[in-house]
Amino acid sequence: MLNASPDLMVMMQAARAAGDGLKAHFARLTELEVRSKSGPADLVSIADEEAERTIRTLLSAARPGYGFLGEEGGAFEGSDGGHTWIVDPLDGTTNFLFGCPLWGVNVALARDGRIVAGVTCLPMLDEFYVAELGGGAWCNGQRIHVSSRGRLVEAVLACGIPFAGKPDHPLFAREMALLTEATAGIRRTGACSVDMAWVASGRWDAYWERALMAWDMAPGVILVQEAGGVATAVDGGPLELHGGNVCVSNGAIQQPLMDVLNRVVAEGGH
Repeated sequence: MLNASPDLMVMMQAARAAGDGLKAHFARLTELEVRSKSGPADLVSIADEEAERTIRTLLSAARPGYGFLGEEGGAFEGSDGGHTWIVDPLDGTTNFLFGCPLWGVNVALARDGRIVAGVTCLPMLDEFYVAELGGGAWCNGQRIHVSSRGRLVEAVLACGIPFAGKPDHPLFAREMALLTEATAGIRRTGACSVDMAWVASGRWDAYWERALMAWDMAPGVILVQEAGGVATAVDGGPLELHGGNVCVSNGAIQQPLMDVLNRVVAEGGH
């Protein structure tokens, strides 16, 4: 049974509160004001902003000295230089705004640059994932584990597909050319929170993406690690939370997957 720390307890409370608010907005999507951020395919709504305010209010009340890094509000240093909340209030915004239920709330805690706790709430799927360093990974109160499949040809992978305004389109096309014939299937949900949680729970065997922010991946990293999997950079090197890319897997297929992904880079993605 999960023995959650006080920090994890407030993270869970904040994620649930934000998820409840987002569900209410999801029920009346036509009323939402939608804007573009960095480009026409990069969308934001008042739902994202309200969810982040909800999370920050609850986290700050519990730990006023911790720093805060949020997708919508940016970074704020706290008086406690060792701890930072990392928050994506609505991961999968495009899915959300198009009426697709595959979206989530991400809340993580970094201590001295290392993720020590993570929560991913998937409100429309009624799935609530939590993990804490040394405490295992859990979904709806049940312990979860990565899959045991050990051959790439038997594996189902998930990935992020670059959209308008994102880099590496030729590289991704080459990855697909090689991996679709070497695996049991490749999926794209459009929400990193979903994909990483599903690697942790054994639904997918691996997930990679080359253009991510820390708030996209932070909870998923510890979820996968505490579920028995591995998290690295997309080239197989040590994961850097602010490095912009990630690959998580059950561990057994990590090296064969790295071999393909690194071959694509070596060939220039053509």
